[in-house]
Amino acid sequence: MEHPENNEEYKGLTVNGGVEQPSIVNPYLKRNRFRRRELSVAEMVDGITRGDVTVLSQAVTLVESINPDHVAKAQEVIEKCLPHSGNSIRVGISGVPGAGKSTSIDEFGVHVLDTYGGKLAVLAIDPSSERSKGSILGDKTRMEKLAQHPKSFIRPSPSAGSLGGVARKTRETIILCEAAGFDKIFVETVGVGQSETACHSMVDFFLLIQLAGTGDELQGIKRGIMEISDGIVINKCDGENVDKCKLAATSFRNALHFFPMPESGWTPKVLCYSGLTLYYQFNNPGGTSAVRQASPHLYHTGIIPAPNIIMPLHNLNATLLQKLLCIFVARVEKNTYLCNCKTETTLHSASPDGGIGRRAGLKHRWSNPSRFDPGSGYT
Repeated sequence: MEHPENNEEYKGLTVNGGVEQPSIVNPYLKRNRFRRRELSVAEMVDGITRGDVTVLSQAVTLVESINPDHVAKAQEVIEKCLPHSGNSIRVGISGVPGAGKSTSIDEFGVHVLDTYGGKLAVLAIDPSSERSKGSILGDKTRMEKLAQHPKSFIRPSPSAGSLGGVARKTRETIILCEAAGFDKIFVETVGVGQSETACHSMVDFFLLIQLAGTGDELQGIKRGIMEISDGIVINKCDGENVDKCKLAATSFRNALHFFPMPESGWTPKVLCYSGLTLYYQFNNPGGTSAVRQASPHLYHTGIIPAPNIIMPLHNLNATLLQKLLCIFVARVEKNTYLCNCKTETTLHSASPDGGIGRRAGLKHRWSNPSRFDPGSGYT
């Protein structure tokens, strides 16, 4: 680099060459000495069964990883944890964005631990960006009291493009938490609409948090997430919003009469409460908070809805569809005819259904399952 200060026109100015920098400031510093040692399957399972939340967090990260090298190890960990699972009460908490799910879990979780004891795990699902693919994972910041409780474990996870309101590996994470000794598990979904009902097949009790003024009675009798809810609570029932919340609760109670009775025989309850004043109501003898009324139904085995015995079948179907989709997409990417079909669809010269049927002959194969040979591939 040339310095004009060294020019003859500036005889009074010079620039020193400086001191050559060493390769490392501290020669005694060992590189990568702070790198965490990778645990084996036996060590990871042993740590999980002992209730070590640090090992549990590492196991959840391993299960959520899409690295092919981690998949086999994760499956082995899950299989060894299966005998220690199935001994918890699973509660799914869902609602529209901004309904107050995280704030309610903070107060409800502390009340449950102080009243009933045991250990509580909260699996908070956060939506992922469609552009950057990242997630804020900010639900834990709203659970200030529960995060400091020694018997709680809060794990935020990104949805990572998974539909249904939960993450791709929420089912497996529940198994790991049960193996770690957590006898109460809350699954908080992302802000959902009417058809995000995947959480219902994972839990024993599905709680829907609603807000006042979100629709008329026709909105309440629509099927979907309303139909499968075991309990509905109207949040933010405080201040000038009390009358609106009571009116909304009455509308939801009337709408529930149009739904068929579930197989468990449980009649869904509709209650009003405020997540901000929930803790005060617990300590007030005259308080009638929704969580206080719902707690006996959740924790007395004679009243709680019957455990979902078809839960393993739901897990099997979801995993099967996911694996088949991955195999199908991998083969489609190698198929030149289907690549041409993408071009036709982009140019609006063919519909997706018609283009695939003509190019790959999938319409004939799907209509004749006996002629379909999975081993032949899509070539």
